[in-house]
Parts: sequence; C-alpha cells; structure tokens
Amino acid sequence: MKQINGTMLQYFEWYLNEPEGLWNKIIKDAKEISDLGITAVWLPPAYKGIGGKNDVGYGVYDVYDLGEFDQKGSIETKYGTKDEYLRAIESLKQNGVNVYADIVLNHKMGADKEQEILANKCDWGDHNKEGNIENIKAATKYTFPERHHKYSDFEWNWTHFSGIDLNNSTGEHAIFKFKDKEWQTSVDNEFSNFDYLMGADLDFSNKEVVEECKRWGLWYQNLTRVDGFRLDAVKHIDSLFYKEWLDYLRKETKKELFTVGEYWSADVNKLHNYLKEVEGEMSLFDVPLHMNFYNASINPDYDMSKILDNTLLKENPEKAVTFVDNHDTQPGQALQSFVEPWMKTLAYSIILLRKQGYPCVFYGDLYGIPYSNISPCDKIKTLLALRKLKVYGRQHDYFDHKNVIGWTLEGDNKHLNSGLAVVGSNAQDAEKRMYVGTQYAGCEFIDSLENCEETVIIDEAGCGVFKTKGKSCSVWVAK
Repeated sequence: MKQINGTMLQYFEWYLNEPEGLWNKIIKDAKEISDLGITAVWLPPAYKGIGGKNDVGYGVYDVYDLGEFDQKGSIETKYGTKDEYLRAIESLKQNGVNVYADIVLNHKMGADKEQEILANKCDWGDHNKEGNIENIKAATKYTFPERHHKYSDFEWNWTHFSGIDLNNSTGEHAIFKFKDKEWQTSVDNEFSNFDYLMGADLDFSNKEVVEECKRWGLWYQNLTRVDGFRLDAVKHIDSLFYKEWLDYLRKETKKELFTVGEYWSADVNKLHNYLKEVEGEMSLFDVPLHMNFYNASINPDYDMSKILDNTLLKENPEKAVTFVDNHDTQPGQALQSFVEPWMKTLAYSIILLRKQGYPCVFYGDLYGIPYSNISPCDKIKTLLALRKLKVYGRQHDYFDHKNVIGWTLEGDNKHLNSGLAVVGSNAQDAEKRMYVGTQYAGCEFIDSLENCEETVIIDEAGCGVFKTKGKSCSVWVAK
C-alpha cells in the first residue's frame, strides 16, 4: 500500500449533540473516515468531568473514569461508556487510522470534600501580586467514593494543588494561592505568570503529583493503546513536566507516541521558546497561522503575500500542526476567531495542499455545526482527496502579490497523475503564471473545485496561466 500524506481530524466540536454517542458514531464511520484520507483522529477527553454526561471533557474530575462509574450524575461521559470508547479506538485502528487522546492535566474540578486552607489572594491582572493571607474553604479533596479505589488508590488533597478560584465559605471568586506554594516559573508570562488557569491547579513541583500523573499515563496508554496525545493548555504547565512525562511513557511503552501541544499564543517566538524548553519532544498547534487566516478573512486590506509570515509552518514546519479552526475558536467560545466562510477553502488549501506541516481538519468544518447553523466547509472533501492523491513532488511558491497568491507541486513518479497548481485571491478575479513542470507541456489542466470552467494548456516551458474568481480559490490538476 502506498504511503499517503498524513492528515489529522479533530473529531468533535463544542456543541456536539450525538444521540447515539460519539464513540458509537466512530465505530460506524471508521471506514468512511479512513477513505477520506484521514490518517489520525484526535478524540475529545474521554474521562469524567464535573458536568457528567454534559461535560465536553475539560472540567476534569476523575481521569480513571472513562465512562465506567456512576459519578457526577451518570455512568457514561458525554461521548459514551468506557467499552464504547475502547471499541471506537479499535475500529479506527482496524481501518488504518491512528488515535490521539486529549490529555487534560492542568486542573481538577468537582472535588468530593472541602478543606480549610490558608491562602493569598492574587491580582487578576498580575498573578504575582498578592494580598494578605486569609483562611478559605476550598474544594480540594478528591476521594472518588464511587470508584472504590479501582485502578488507583491515590486521593488528592490541597497539598497537591497550588491554588483555586473560589472561596466556598464566602462565595468569592478570585485567584487564591495556597500558603507556602509558588506558581511555576516555566510557564507563559501573560499576567506576569500564567500558571493559574482554572479549577484546582495541579502543583507540578510536588513529587507525588508528578508520579501519580506518570502512573496514570502508563495505565491509560496500556488500556487504550492510543498512538499519541493532544496536550491541553501546555502554556499553563511547567514545561519540564511534560518533557519528563513523555520521556517516561515512551521508554515504558517503547512507542513513538506522536504528541502535539496546545500553546495558545499568536506570538511564534513563544512557540519557538517552548519547543526549545521541551527539547523538541512534541509538536505544537500553529496558532499564529490560524490567526493569520482569521485576520485575512475579516480584513479586506490584508496583505496575502504575508499570510505565512511569523508562523511555525514557515519557521519550523517539522513541528507545526496546522489548523483553520477548532472547538475553542468556533462561535460562542472563549477564543472565538472563526475564519469567515469565503476564506475557508483557501485556508484549507494552504494547510492540506502544501508539503509542509501536519494538517488538522476540524469536525465542525467537515460536518457542520448545527447549534450555530454553520454548514460544512465547501469542497473540503475534494481538498482531502487532492491531498491524498496529488500533493507530491517539488513545490514552487508564488506569494508575491498582496491580493493573489499561488503555489504548484510537480508531482512524482510514485503517485500517478500527482501534482497541482493552487491560486487564491482576497479581492477581484485574478490569474497567475506558474511553473508546474515541463513533463506537463501540452497537457490540459482543469479546476477541480469547479470555480473556473475554462481549461489551461501548459506551455513548452512547463508553465500555465491559472485563474481564480474573486474572494475564492481554484485548484488546477491535469485532466
């Protein structure tokens, strides 16, 4: 079987409402997912959250409960039961699709008991600014009574956390840092120190916490046999922790365990710095590229020749997981920055039809978001097919005009009829003369997206004049 280009699919969106359960939907759709050209699926957090079966998965309560115990009002999670989850993973693997698990270790929520703790209140705008010490009541004792110590007898108490955002005795919502605790320093410097994000914040300077997270990680990997991880909120966690955690799991399992971290920053230098701190042990989502797509989609004066500037895709493509949108950027979410419909096809062409980067397609773009009346992205399945069949050979870039950009791939001998030419415009109808290779001299090219009806004949020099409609994109392939 020929090796095809790697393509990841984020298989959920925030408001997903799947009556049969997402895990069951995957079992049914695994072959179709594979046939689309998807080589790996990122699944949502599979453990019990504070909201029980209504929790998207990021309000983590018990990481050992994958839909097995009657906790937080239900046995199943939002996506189904533990057995359905394991079957979903197996069905994807049987269809040649790798599985990446969403790992959320920054915080815990929904404690079983409260504890009285001395704490300093910190300033919302500067987490290093502290007020007087006070006695608070905080939800920090986790005993998981319904699990009865199955899989692990570890119980969490306030010493395993560094802070929380609620004083239960007064109802005051503030950042409370526990007495004698320090925020980690190898974290993002927003708000002076962005260790604290939400819930009961795990203290990764505590050896018991680190060892328990390693024990759990190995248990989880051995049980699920996932192929890798998507790490949530890495900019709030000591970078040394995840380096140690991944080193440990790779050594114990003797697996590669591909890993991508979510470091939410549009500043590519912060991403470079983090990759340096973890010594390249993981890839990162290319947030700067997403923001370029978003800004281009809302700003008619955006200079399209600069759309790849200051991105991981351009500066460190080996570590770039590229994406157009995700569950955090979709309408109604905290990081809302949803790329406008006219720009979607061009943005997806940039991540899917180029050799650099590891693209991640968003469920909401592939299947739509009924909650927000958002239709699937036009032509996305065509782009996936083109990635699978055509994106091979030498690449030539034409990012040389503020409104009209393009690139070509010559194709190679291993992939019959591979190669293509892409041209996109953020303004009026346009055309670009580009080189596709002398092997195509005399060949007729057509627009596979069907935006342009006429054909292009490649000249003796291996060039063609490729057109696109205004605020659109065309992908030209040999007829």
